[in-house]
Amino acid sequence: MRIRARWCLAALCLAAIWAGPAKAQDENQLTAKARLLPSIGPGLRAVRVGADGNLYVLTAPSSYVSVFGKDGKSVRNIPDYTETAGPVWEDMDVDAAGTVYVADRGANAVKVWERNGNAHKGSVNAPISVAALPDGEAAVATLREPHLVMVFDKNGRDVREFGDPEQLTERLDLNRFLNIGQLATDAQGHLYYGFAYTPEPTVRQYDRFGYAGLDMQYTALEAAPEAQAVRREIQRQEKKGGTPVFKRVLTAVGVDRETGEVWMAVGNTLLRFDKDGTRRASYQLYTPGGARLEASIVLVEKDRLIVGNDPLGIYGFERPDKKISQQDEFSSGSGYGFFFATATTCKSFVKFPDKRRD
Repeated sequence: MRIRARWCLAALCLAAIWAGPAKAQDENQLTAKARLLPSIGPGLRAVRVGADGNLYVLTAPSSYVSVFGKDGKSVRNIPDYTETAGPVWEDMDVDAAGTVYVADRGANAVKVWERNGNAHKGSVNAPISVAALPDGEAAVATLREPHLVMVFDKNGRDVREFGDPEQLTERLDLNRFLNIGQLATDAQGHLYYGFAYTPEPTVRQYDRFGYAGLDMQYTALEAAPEAQAVRREIQRQEKKGGTPVFKRVLTAVGVDRETGEVWMAVGNTLLRFDKDGTRRASYQLYTPGGARLEASIVLVEKDRLIVGNDPLGIYGFERPDKKISQQDEFSSGSGYGFFFATATTCKSFVKFPDKRRD
């Protein structure tokens, strides 16, 4: 009887020792707390949070940016009229003054609406992403221009260009396509360029004048098979010719504007990098109903993440890095303390059976 009791206690101790890591694995799954703006779904292109706390939303094929208050109610549209030229609005940003910038690929222009109603634009060939910079400047990523980034001043003039494409293939048009990117900024004036199609998901940091800083890259062992598959597809399409057709590798990028931390989305996997470019965590994204959520938009706010998907809509998440999780404790060494303490406590119960019987 005593022998059986001792073995039962041993089993319970082992279960306690391994409970910490098991729970940590579950915490890699992020489930949205709620869907935001349920009327928004198919055609979602961009979401921004203004300095006033309002949500600015761009959907296709609309010719305006919808503004929603903190209560989710519509506040206004920007502009307050409908364009008739059939715009192809790819991306949008809003600065601290409330000025809205839109990349209109159909009109080959970046269109700007100031908070006081003034409107102007700058001509650029096939813009696909836009980010507001200090002093009324706007950074633009395009489909075909030789540099990765063009910067326009508040008068719509091209004032500088920077960023050389990565060399991924000898075919020039294919190589430029593979260097298409998405832009983001932080409060220190840094610009981030997320490469959408490079085999290894990559985000490059620049200062506003074009000097390159860190490259943040997802090169973990588990990512290698996908990277190899992308390289094979590049070789196949290089030989085949014709219009490039690829599935996006990096589907979204978000930046914590205060700390400079970068969050990359690769399908429904969300990767967090610190400001020094070290990967700190990875998470799997799910809707409140349990469906996989492949992020095409990631916004990083102080206490929450906003993740968007076309056609599933916009979702709010708690920031997992703001919570103390057992996974963080275990990976940083305190989890080992839990393991050791539990094992030490339990060892007094785990003894070899003696010859005495009750």
